Amino acid sequence: MTIQQLRYAVTISEAGSFNKASERLYVAQPSLTSAMQELEKELEVTLFSRSGRGVALTNDGVEFIHYARQVLQQYDGLLERFGKDGGRKKKFGISTQHYSFAVKSFVELVRQFGTEEYEFAIRETRTRDVIDDVFAGKSEIGILYLSDFNRKPLEKLLRANQLEFHPLAACEAYVYLWKGHPLAGKPSIRFADLADYPCLSFEQGAAGSFYYAEEILSTAEYPRTIKATDRATMLNLMVGLNGYTLCSGVICEELNGPEYLAIPFEAEEDAVGSRMEIGYISRKNMILSDLAERYIHELDRYLKQYQQTH
Repeated sequence: MTIQQLRYAVTISEAGSFNKASERLYVAQPSLTSAMQELEKELEVTLFSRSGRGVALTNDGVEFIHYARQVLQQYDGLLERFGKDGGRKKKFGISTQHYSFAVKSFVELVRQFGTEEYEFAIRETRTRDVIDDVFAGKSEIGILYLSDFNRKPLEKLLRANQLEFHPLAACEAYVYLWKGHPLAGKPSIRFADLADYPCLSFEQGAAGSFYYAEEILSTAEYPRTIKATDRATMLNLMVGLNGYTLCSGVICEELNGPEYLAIPFEAEEDAVGSRMEIGYISRKNMILSDLAERYIHELDRYLKQYQQTH
């Protein structure tokens, strides 16, 4: 088994066909097919199920690709620290819930290191996808939050996937809305104040649950709700429909614009999960790359600076 074979296998799994993979790798398809046949023979397992529509991973293949990505990431990390890769771009990717501060920190990282030597990727996505991306090695770290409500089920899921959560900042609940909202002038907002306005939340997919919600107090009875899939749409709904969402209060005016406010939310005394703990997840026993360490530093610095100035 070679690093080249591992890279071939991962690329085939992502491309969905040998033909597309050969184009991405600049390798002749017969050579690619031969390399995979030799790998499957050595392992004594079938990695790909072949059909006229392309290829799909077998059960053994899914498990193999998971470990292959980890090996490749560690190998690339070694080259980044000690090797001379002759111009090959170093890769770094993160997956995150829909947080402007996560994007802001990512922007600062890219500004510092540039895109000539590095290939960056940021995936703003659903909670379960954040966890799956880090588990599969698609992203090195993931950004999400825990609360008293979702902590136990999410920590159980993280342990099952050999992941761990690293806290960065604790935040109280805030109501996020636009400056023209009828409630924008209030010093604080109660749940009863919000009854006439739609609660906006990020859709978590068919397999989603209350525990995957990106908004705190997800089990409360909201009389009006609208789901969205991206931050831009969420902001438009805030303006167009006087919608609101519950968040950490850490917002980035530079990216979202100055037209939005975060107003303290007065939760009921018996409300569970009204306090958020923002942090990052990573695979257990994995040494983070220099870029990951730098990104976490930028994220931690921004969160602390924001809380001190607000």
